[in-house]
Amino acid sequence: MSEEEHNPGDGLLSRISTEIVRATKECFGKGPTSAKSYMLDDFLIVVMRGGVTVAEQTMLDFGEADLVREFRQTFENRMTGRLVGTIEELTGRKVVTYQSQILFDPHIVVELFFFNRAADERQLRETAHAMLIDGAIGEARAAEAPLRAAPIAPGGA
Repeated sequence: MSEEEHNPGDGLLSRISTEIVRATKECFGKGPTSAKSYMLDDFLIVVMRGGVTVAEQTMLDFGEADLVREFRQTFENRMTGRLVGTIEELTGRKVVTYQSQILFDPHIVVELFFFNRAADERQLRETAHAMLIDGAIGEARAAEAPLRAAPIAPGGA
């Protein structure tokens, strides 16, 4: 995705959130209800809220949080190539490592990407603006990330 393919007011952080939500929906069957991205120094944090499936919630109700976490971790491990590729394409920087973690009650998934170099000033200013002035910057809602016509195969970009 080139810069020209997006609306001028469509900031990088919002595009990142939207694409991560879209990838989750396409491959997992259900995405988070919301997501927000933060660019700090040489890392990116994407915080997603909601999105636990009915089956996962049932297992959580049975006290099987470790089993749900293990499945989610396996899923995220398999999605690494796709997610890292998306982030590298959007940011123009190389991701050197990636980690994902699911938290329960409330349901939050944290995606953490570390880059080979620090963010440029524009990217840092966007995060600062979002944190200090306009909290909606960097956000995406599930409805804002419609599925593509044909889902991309796992591992594809």
